[in-house]
Amino acid sequence: MKKIRLGDIATLITKGTTPTTIGFSFVDTGVNFVKIESISENGEFLSDKFAHITDECDNKLKRSQLEENDILFSIAGAIGRTAIVPRSILPANTNQALAIIRIPQNAINLRFVLYALQSQAVEEQSEKQKQGVAQLNLSLKNIADILIPLVSSEKQDEIVRNLAAVDTAIAIRKEQIRLIDQVVKSRFIELFGDCDLTHPQESWVTIKEIGSVVGGATPKTDHDEYWGGSYRWITPAELDADSGYIYDSVRKLTKAGVESCSLQEMPVGTVILSSRAPIGKVAIAGNTFYCNQGFKNIICKEGITPRYLYTVLLLNVEYLNSLGRGATFKEISKGIVESIRIPVPSMELQEQFAAFVEQTDKSKYYSSLSFRYCQAAANTYRQEWMTCRTSDF
Repeated sequence: MKKIRLGDIATLITKGTTPTTIGFSFVDTGVNFVKIESISENGEFLSDKFAHITDECDNKLKRSQLEENDILFSIAGAIGRTAIVPRSILPANTNQALAIIRIPQNAINLRFVLYALQSQAVEEQSEKQKQGVAQLNLSLKNIADILIPLVSSEKQDEIVRNLAAVDTAIAIRKEQIRLIDQVVKSRFIELFGDCDLTHPQESWVTIKEIGSVVGGATPKTDHDEYWGGSYRWITPAELDADSGYIYDSVRKLTKAGVESCSLQEMPVGTVILSSRAPIGKVAIAGNTFYCNQGFKNIICKEGITPRYLYTVLLLNVEYLNSLGRGATFKEISKGIVESIRIPVPSMELQEQFAAFVEQTDKSKYYSSLSFRYCQAAANTYRQEWMTCRTSDF
């Protein structure tokens, strides 16, 4: 199957500028200014994450003024995040972390291009072209050189219909998971109150009093004898915002790898807390684990259940982020985590809550399993037509 360069079908591939570099400041209201964090992982625009600029600033940044149906593709930081600009967010502008791809609507199905840009094949093309040390990034030329399958308009429409159907199924599963989480949150507040850690009370205790805070490290990656063993070793990238229990890791260490960094094992039930990049991902260890330096994990002592502590932290992610320190990137230290004060209710109430969550976890598990299946199916389908591995093309 033939492929075509993205640059050969686009009339414009450009990027924006940060307003402060040309003497302007962000304002409370005005023209929407889209950043990477303004776009969700599934391509939705998050209006509460927009910054704003004045009309004067927008006119100075004419090159990056967005138009309806422009495709945005993140080229720095979280590379590969994509979205199609809807009329509802206009007028809008963007910065240098997002490439603007403008394609005539009669040239190709825009959503077909969007799905192509979300494929693993494009991700692999991008990986080969990443530049930069402090922050990985792609150039506009890299974007122009991305190869898109050249198939008939009928086939494009068919692919879009199929993937749109899977997107709908994924959205339904995500909503089911969200509702289950909301039920759990409501039950927690009913039993314990909102547990807002920004206003600690005198009767509350420090995390140091109810648990042992442990971190981790990364063995040298150029020592093959440290890797490929049976000891589970996790990084923050392996956690979702609310992972619940985690049972396995992508990479595993050998005994030599564990000993090379004097890593401390996290027993089953350890509350896993990411302390940087980003702060506030939380999970519970369903198996024994080791971890890298991106965590400050809490091994619970008597008098506190992992599920209760996990939920307290999950409901206070914004507060945890406010505790971050550092110029290059924010991080919370062991001392900061140990000093966090939390309420500790009776074990009877904690166990009552844990029993309730155990029941809802069953429903969440099956919804999550279906969600992951739909995602895998979509990814496989994209990969097949992007790499010409199906007989249909």
